[in-house]
Amino acid sequence: MRPFEYQRAADAADAVAAVAQPGTMYLGGGTNLVDLMKLGVETPERLVDVSRLPYADVEDLPDGGLRVGGAVRNSDLAAHRSVRERYPLLALSLLAGASGQLRNVATIAGNLLQRTRCPYFQDVSKPCNKRRPGSGCPAREGDHRNLAILGHSPSCVATHPSDMAVALAAIGADVHVTGPDGERSIPIPGLHRLPGDEPSRDTVLEPGELITALELEPLAAGLATRSTYRKVRERASFSFAVASVAAAVDVVDGTVRDCRIAIGAVAHGPWRAWRAEESLRGAPSTEASFAAAAEAELAQADPLRDNAFKVPLVRNLIVATLGDLCGDVR
Repeated sequence: MRPFEYQRAADAADAVAAVAQPGTMYLGGGTNLVDLMKLGVETPERLVDVSRLPYADVEDLPDGGLRVGGAVRNSDLAAHRSVRERYPLLALSLLAGASGQLRNVATIAGNLLQRTRCPYFQDVSKPCNKRRPGSGCPAREGDHRNLAILGHSPSCVATHPSDMAVALAAIGADVHVTGPDGERSIPIPGLHRLPGDEPSRDTVLEPGELITALELEPLAAGLATRSTYRKVRERASFSFAVASVAAAVDVVDGTVRDCRIAIGAVAHGPWRAWRAEESLRGAPSTEASFAAAAEAELAQADPLRDNAFKVPLVRNLIVATLGDLCGDVR
């Protein structure tokens, strides 16, 4: 690892001012950034530690939502009573990620901003448009088995690795940031961008912007009761998803009154399944309806040579998850 300077921010304004210096990056838990520094993918000259800023609280909001500080640890959020009771799919998604040791260190903001595990991005000896714009995307013809089937472009087929982001995309959340131009909020979905012809930008954040908090929309009781996160992976733990789904469904008298569905490990960010949701609302809670909803969403899939298996995998995952949540599939 190359030498670098370390600085602890006194407050958000101090952090934003420090990162304005060229070659400077924020440091939260460091569970992704330090790995990338070891690989030579990231080579900052200085790090500004923001993990001790006063953004480590979880607060219940009057409307039934939740405000989560950007420095809250993944393990603390997963164990929080309000999350377990009102957003069980979020708790499950956090517990599905990484290992207990990493969850104890990783921050919520860092989880959202972690970078792809595409092997070409992580190997500095290989070209990669995300790492070095204009150098090419060898993954398209190379090793792409676990890469994108939705929303990719000729420039990039990388996937976003966060489990938590998929649950947040299903729930609906606002990301609060502060930066050189002041404060603003960004919705999820909406924080992560599709690659287009500029895959080096993972998110819509502007240079120097710091995530200070998340605000989660309240989930109606019917949705919270029947909600879950399910992850398909190649081994039982400490493994990134091959495909995942976060789902919540409200069923009354055998009819789907409302639903939230997002899928992971299929695109450059968490993928909200708007078409599937539209298909399901007002439909009977049957396996045929679930399959039709999955097919409606996956009609836009564009798999590559070696990852076409993800299409039926995601379809079956959505159908099985919704069926288990409803419990009365016929």
